[in-house]
Amino acid sequence: MTQSPVPPASPRPVSVAIACQGGGSHTAFTAGVLQTVLRELDTSRYRIHGLSGTSGGALCAALAWYGLLLDNPGQGAKLLESFWQAMSATQLPDLVGNQFLVGLQRNRNFLALPEISPYLLPNTGQDFLAKTLREHIKFERLHELLTAASPTLMVGAVDVLSGDFTVFNSKASHPAFAISVDALLASAAIPELFRAVRIGKGVYWDGLFSQNPPIRGFLSGHGSRDAKPDEIWVIQINPETRSREPQSASDIDDRRNELSGNLSLNQELYFVRQINEWRQKKWLDADHIKHVEIRHIPLELELDYPSKLDRSPEFIQSLLAEGRRQGSEFLGKLM
Repeated sequence: MTQSPVPPASPRPVSVAIACQGGGSHTAFTAGVLQTVLRELDTSRYRIHGLSGTSGGALCAALAWYGLLLDNPGQGAKLLESFWQAMSATQLPDLVGNQFLVGLQRNRNFLALPEISPYLLPNTGQDFLAKTLREHIKFERLHELLTAASPTLMVGAVDVLSGDFTVFNSKASHPAFAISVDALLASAAIPELFRAVRIGKGVYWDGLFSQNPPIRGFLSGHGSRDAKPDEIWVIQINPETRSREPQSASDIDDRRNELSGNLSLNQELYFVRQINEWRQKKWLDADHIKHVEIRHIPLELELDYPSKLDRSPEFIQSLLAEGRRQGSEFLGKLM
């Protein structure tokens, strides 16, 4: 009697780590990209291994990650929409304050702006961000939802006093470095706007000064090859290139901000590319080291630095829509 042929085993899905660069309001674009990935990713072909982020990128990554922990990616996409609606300036006093702040920044070449420490002002903005995060992520439930198979979340910050680069990690063994509302606030603590955040013995500022976003943590350690992602998708906010030479003071400031934001990102990616090159040359042959593909999803709009502070609903919605468009285009090219 002839035996039926055994069907070939289905290939395992490609594991993907998604790294989200920081950039203030511009990271509404990141939210749009993540919405598309959560809703449209072919999970028979791709599996989200983990997410990382810094500043606004960390907030978006955390909301998407929480949806995955709930085993409900669509809910993660809804949380991203709801969060950015909540962060938008919709009430009249907030709208006026938003326009005033962005206008001041755009006219800083012509106005002598006072520099005021956030410690001399009410902590209203940071408190509101904390409240909004708690409304969208039930941090008290994380220990119930996390399992060994859960995707990783890494959040970048820097210790103001020691200068140490710090990564808060959902798989951290020490509670001071676990994912919490304070960890997200620390990553988003832009020193001109917010006070430093104290966690344990550390005093933290925005992760833009350290790893923007954390990437090498996905590959470090002695875990097996399968415990590391096959690909890293970078949602990049700051453009690598510009079409014109910056000559005005504001354009020069804008470009300096972009280049400094990309410095740590490129250092993180250099680590991955260096490992890939050494493997190709057969200089590294350890079983736990693998080639990792890097793909980019860049924000291609030419925007100025003051717009990173712009929370007007129209601007936020335009960035969300652009992120969804770019996300769909990116996924389409993977087919």
